[in-house]
Amino acid sequence: MKKGRMFYKTFIPILLLGVGLAVSFGIYTYFQTVRSVIDSVAEEKQNSITQIKNNLEQKIRTIEYAFNTYSTTTSFDQVVDNPITERDFVAYREVNSQLNYIATMGLDGAEYTLISLKRDWKISNGTLSYISAEEKERLYEQYIHNQEKGLFWIKTESGIRFVNTLPAFSTNKDAIALSDLSLATLGRTLRSEDGARVFILNKQGDLMYDTDPDAPLDDAVRSNLTRIAGNGELKGMIDGEANNKAQGDLIYSRSAYNNWTYFTVLDPKEIAGALKATRFGLMAMELALILLIAVVAYVIAAHFTKPIRQITHSLPDHVASPGKNEVDWILSSINRLLSEKQSLESLMEAEQPQLETQFVLNLFRNRISANDLEHQLRRLNYDGGRSRLYVTMLVQLDNVGKRDTPDRDVLLLAVNKIAEEIIPAGHRMLPVILNDDTQATILMFDDIEEPEVRRRMLDYAKLMVKTVKEYLKLSVSVGISRAYPKLLKSKEACEMGKQALHQRLNLGKESIIFYEDITGVVSGPLLLHYPAELESRLFDAIRLGDEERVSAALYPLLAEFMKKSRNSMNLEVMLVRLVNNLIQLEQLLGIEVLLTADNHALYHRLLGIRNPEEVERILVEQVIFPMVRSMEKKTNEQFRCLSQTIADIVHEEYDQELSLEMIGERLHYNPNYLSSIFKKEFSVTFSDYLMGYRLDMAKKWLTETDKTVKEIAERLQYHNPQNFIRSFRKKEQVTPGVYRKLRQNV
Repeated sequence: MKKGRMFYKTFIPILLLGVGLAVSFGIYTYFQTVRSVIDSVAEEKQNSITQIKNNLEQKIRTIEYAFNTYSTTTSFDQVVDNPITERDFVAYREVNSQLNYIATMGLDGAEYTLISLKRDWKISNGTLSYISAEEKERLYEQYIHNQEKGLFWIKTESGIRFVNTLPAFSTNKDAIALSDLSLATLGRTLRSEDGARVFILNKQGDLMYDTDPDAPLDDAVRSNLTRIAGNGELKGMIDGEANNKAQGDLIYSRSAYNNWTYFTVLDPKEIAGALKATRFGLMAMELALILLIAVVAYVIAAHFTKPIRQITHSLPDHVASPGKNEVDWILSSINRLLSEKQSLESLMEAEQPQLETQFVLNLFRNRISANDLEHQLRRLNYDGGRSRLYVTMLVQLDNVGKRDTPDRDVLLLAVNKIAEEIIPAGHRMLPVILNDDTQATILMFDDIEEPEVRRRMLDYAKLMVKTVKEYLKLSVSVGISRAYPKLLKSKEACEMGKQALHQRLNLGKESIIFYEDITGVVSGPLLLHYPAELESRLFDAIRLGDEERVSAALYPLLAEFMKKSRNSMNLEVMLVRLVNNLIQLEQLLGIEVLLTADNHALYHRLLGIRNPEEVERILVEQVIFPMVRSMEKKTNEQFRCLSQTIADIVHEEYDQELSLEMIGERLHYNPNYLSSIFKKEFSVTFSDYLMGYRLDMAKKWLTETDKTVKEIAERLQYHNPQNFIRSFRKKEQVTPGVYRKLRQNV
C-alpha cells in the first residue's frame, strides 16, 4: 500500500532520532569500555609492579635484618676484632657460615662480602683476602665518611650493591657488609609475567635498574618522573605527557622502605588487543540496534498513521486528490460532515423510538455510565422524583411449539405491543424485546411504598397474562424483580427476572413469579438425583435403533428430571449430564448427530429455555430421534454391505465347494447372523441364492457350450448328476437335456 506524507513525516524523524541515540549510546559505550579496559589493564599492571616491588624489597630487608642481627652478637665482635689468618680456620668458617646463611635468606645469585676495618680482612664468596691501607682508606671515603646513613644502595656496572656499615646502631663502624645483586639476579626477580619493561629510580632520580637498557631515559625525564611519583601516592599511573610520550603511560609503585620507585609501561598494543573483540561486538550491536530502530520506527509510523490512512481511504473522494496532505483532506471532510449535522439531528428525532429502545437495552446490558445517564434521560424526556422506585418485568412465551422463527417474532412483537398498551406511558419506559422468547419492561413508581409496588405489579402481570391469552391464544409467564432505586441497577434486576422465570419449570404455565418469593429456593442447596437406570434403558433403545422403545424410555426419564428438580440448577446440571452422555454414546456407536462444531449452541438453548414442553421437544426432535434414525441407517448400511460381500463371493466361487460356515469363518462372523442379514437383504436364504446362481450358470453353459450334463453337474459341485437334474427340473420345469434342445431350436 502506498504510504502518505504523514507516514514519512513520522517515520523519518523517529528514525533519525533513534539512529542518533543509538550512535551516541555506541560512542558512550565504547569510551566507557575503553576506560574500563584501561583501568583493568592498569590495575593488573599495578598489582604486578607492586608484587615485584614487594618481592625485591622483602629480600633486601631480609638481608638487612640478617646483617643487623648478626652485628649485635658477641661472635660478631670477636670475629671483627680477630686478625684472621690462613690458620684461623674456625673463625673463618664461622664468618663464611654466617654469610652462607644470609645468602639462603636473600636473593639467589647474589654475592655477599664482610669487611673488617679493624683487622683489615674481607671474606667474599668464601674467599679470605686482606685489604691494603689505601683500599681501607678508599672504603672509608666511599662507604663511611660523607654518608648520612649506615645503610644505602649504589648502582654498579654489574648491578646494584647493598651497603650496610656495622654495627648498625653505632657511630663507630667496625665492618662493612656488601650485597651485590647482579643484573641477571635482578632480571629474574623483576621480570613481569607479560614481559613488559620494568625500571627502578631511587629518590634522587638515578636509574637503579632497567630491563630494557637499549632505550635509556634522559636525566630530565627521570627527574620529572621521580618528582611526580614522590609527590603523589605510593602507587598510581603517570600519563605519557610526563615523559614527553617517550615511554607512554607508566604504572608506578613507590617503596616506603627505601624510596625506590618501580615503573612499568602500559603498552597501548596490549590495550588495543583487549579492545579488538569489543570493537567488533559494538559494531555488530550498533548495526543490529539501528536495524531494530528502523523496524520500530516503521511500525510506530504505520501504527499512528493507520487511522489517518483508514479515514482517508474511507472518504468517497480521496482518490481525487492524491497529492494533497492527508490531514488537510480529513479536515475538509470533517467540515463537510459538520455541515450535515442539522439533517442528522432531524433524522435522530424521527428515530426517537429506536433510540429509546436502544437506551433500555443498554441499561439491561450495563453499557451506560453514571455520567451519561442523566443526559440521556433528559434527551428522552424521562424525569422523576427523588423517591422513585423501578421494577423490571419479564414476559416469556410459554410454548411456541414448532412455529418458524418469523412467526415467533410476530408473536413476541404482539406481546410487546400489549405491554405498551396495558401499562400507562407515565409508569414505564418503552417496552423492548429482550431475546427470542422474552419481552422486558421497566416500570416506574413515584412516592409509594414497596408493598403497594408489589400489589400494582401483580395487577399488571395478571392483566398481561389474561390479555395475551384472549387475543393471541398463547400462554405466557411473568418474572418480576425486586424494586430498586437506581436505574443503573437494571441489569441486576433483569437477571432477577430471569432467575424468577427459571422456576417456571416447577410452577407450570402462566406463572407470575416474584424474585423475593424464590430467593430461598435459588440460594438453597443443590440436591441432584440422577435417574441413571432410566437413562440406561433409553441408551439401549438408541443402540437398537428402535423408535418405539426410545419413546417408551424417554418420557419417564424426562418426567423424573422434572420431579427431582426443585431447584432450577438441578435441572440444568442433569440436562448437561444427559447431553454429555449422549455425545459419549455417539462416539461409541460411530454416528454423528451432536459431534459438530456448534454443540455449545445446544447447551445454551437447553439452559436458556424455562418451560418443560420446549425442552422435551428439542431433545426429542433435534437430538434423540435423529440419533435413532442414524443408528438405524448405519445398521442397514452394515447389513447391505455384508450381504453384498456374501453375494460377491458366490458370484466368484460358485464352482467351488462353498457354505455359509466357510464364509463366516472367512469374514469372522457367526453363520446364523450372516444367514439372518442375508435373508433380510435378498429375501431368500443363502442356500437358495447359491443354488439359483449355479442353475443360472448351468443354463448359460447348456446354451453356449457343448459340455455334457454330467460335466456341468460336476463343475457346479453336484456329486450326483441326478441331484443336479432334479434341482434343474424343479426350477425350470424341464430337464437339462430338454432345455438344451429347446434353446437350440430357438
